[in-house]
Amino acid sequence: MTPEEFRAALAKRGVELSDEQMQQFQTYYEFLVATNEHVNLTAITKQEEVYLKHFYDSLLPALEVKDIQTRALSICDVGAGAGFPSIPLKIAFPNLKVTIVDSLNKRIKFLEELSQKLNLTDTHFYHARAEEFAGKKSEFRESFDVVTARAVARLSVLSEFCLPLAKLNGRFIALKAQKANEELADAKYAVATLGGKIEEDIQTALPKSDETRHIIVISKKKPTPNKYPRKPGTPAKQPLQAPQGRK
Repeated sequence: MTPEEFRAALAKRGVELSDEQMQQFQTYYEFLVATNEHVNLTAITKQEEVYLKHFYDSLLPALEVKDIQTRALSICDVGAGAGFPSIPLKIAFPNLKVTIVDSLNKRIKFLEELSQKLNLTDTHFYHARAEEFAGKKSEFRESFDVVTARAVARLSVLSEFCLPLAKLNGRFIALKAQKANEELADAKYAVATLGGKIEEDIQTALPKSDETRHIIVISKKKPTPNKYPRKPGTPAKQPLQAPQGRK
C-alpha cells in the first residue's frame, strides 16, 4: 500500500487526511526506519508494508468504532512498542488524548522524540510494566475512556493488563488477527472476573492483502477487584482461568 493508496483507502471509509497529516505519516515512517537500525522496533520496514500493516491496521478501531473519530476520548495504549495503534490514531484523529505505557525505555524515548517531530499535543509516555501502571494505588487505574492493545499477549492475559485501566462504562479494544475466536473463548472467565463484558468481535480485513483482523470491544461494567492486576509476570505465567468444572 503506497501512501497514495493509504489515503484513498481511508477516504473510501469516510476519513479524509490533510496534506499535513500525510506528511506526519511520512515523517513517522522515515523516523521509524532510521531508528530501527539501532533499536529493535519492528520487523516490517518496507514502506508499502508499514503503511498497510502498521498505519492502516492501527486505524481499524476508529473505522469500526466511529465515536473514536470525533470525541475527545482519553486512550491508553498498553505495550505500544513503536506506537501502534495509538500514534496513527492520534495523527488521524487529533481529538484523542493519548497515553502510552511500555516496559522498554528505548521505545518510550523513541516515542517521545517522535511526538516532538510530529508536533503532537495531549500525548504522554510512561516507562512501566502494565501490572504496575494499573495497580490498585496507581493514579491511572480506572481513568481512561478507551484502553487499546495490539500484538502484546493472549486476550486472557491482555484483559488483566487493560481492564483495570478502563473507567466504569469505558472500553477495552483489542486488535487481533486469525486466532481471535479461540482467544475469546479462552478469555471469557478473565474478562468477567475483571469487570468486563465482551460486546463485539468485529471481523474485517486489510485492503489488498485481505488478511483477517478482529476488533474486539469489551465494555467495563464493574470496577476491577483490587487484587488485579497481580504482580508483574504473574498474568502471563498464570492466566486467569475458570476453576475446574466451571466455564
